[in-house]
Amino acid sequence: MGRPRTNDETVKDRLIESATEMFATRPRESVTIRALAAAAGTATAAIYSLFDGKDGLIAEVRDRAVAGLYRELSAVPASDDPLADIYALAVAYRRWGREHRHLYTVLFGGVQRFDPSGKVEAADPVRPLIEAIDRALSASALSGDATSIALSLWVTLHGLVTLELAGALDAATAETTFRSTVPAVLRGWAA
Repeated sequence: MGRPRTNDETVKDRLIESATEMFATRPRESVTIRALAAAAGTATAAIYSLFDGKDGLIAEVRDRAVAGLYRELSAVPASDDPLADIYALAVAYRRWGREHRHLYTVLFGGVQRFDPSGKVEAADPVRPLIEAIDRALSASALSGDATSIALSLWVTLHGLVTLELAGALDAATAETTFRSTVPAVLRGWAA
């Protein structure tokens, strides 16, 4: 058993949950500190004392989303087949987006800025994908630049997941599209 949660930890979690939902469903500028505090059932002072203000709370929500997606993707085991691993990572990405729709929306809906030329950090969610792509390039299963391959796969997955979360694709269409599109992208980069 772990230690009992403090009141600050409980308030912090409620604020993060409220902020996640609000930032996923409203324009960032319309989310006020007062509204965040009210949704979490606390005072505005809690946002300042726990997060140093709205920007700190936004950073915490983003960090939680990044950490969750990283955990999901890094849990995918590597095999002797890097293309199967890339597909498994795509499945994990889609699953995480569907199971954590608000975090997904916050992460990729404006708070997070995607920089395809940026450095891949240790806990960066793209790291497991880049590693699998590097293995596929080494095995001559894919040809091209790892970052470009990752970006084309991400654009495809992001479009599919975003349309699925928005209700633009029914479950059967989304599943069929996913099963055909991910392999098609990989065939496009085949060696």
